[in-house]
Amino acid sequence: MNRTPLIPKHGGYRRLKSFQLAQLVFDVTVRFCGRYIDKRSRTHDQMVQAARSGCRTLPKAARLRPPPKKWN
Repeated sequence: MNRTPLIPKHGGYRRLKSFQLAQLVFDVTVRFCGRYIDKRSRTHDQMVQAARSGCRTLPKAARLRPPPKKWN
């Protein structure tokens, strides 16, 4: 019996514009917080964690349901 996946693999999440934008937002947030917000403050931790969370959510979602080929 030939086992073909129900949802075929696609190009990947790194080429998606939404992932690239989330990565850019994370990088800018880390630099902004490092420059203007005290590193020991709760605000600094929350902002960096929120930006990191945005970057981590997209790959998880892409594993569950790969983006269509036309989006790549």
